[in-house]
Amino acid sequence: MKSITQQVILTELRFRNALIKKHDLFFSHLKNDRGDVPGWVLVVLMTTGLVTAIWTIAAPRLTAILKDSLDSMNGIR
Repeated sequence: MKSITQQVILTELRFRNALIKKHDLFFSHLKNDRGDVPGWVLVVLMTTGLVTAIWTIAAPRLTAILKDSLDSMNGIR
């Protein structure tokens, strides 16, 4: 019985050590990854510019479509 208990304890210790090694490896990779903040800022600014440009061009037509559809809904009542 004692040998089974010892085997269980040794297996648990090996498992814990493996988990600790994986944990340390994972967080060491996170510390080394600084990210690409300027790239993301550029993507956000370019997306904002594109949406603004498209919205400026499409706004009058979208307003007309909405107005026409609301006017046609008033005719149904």
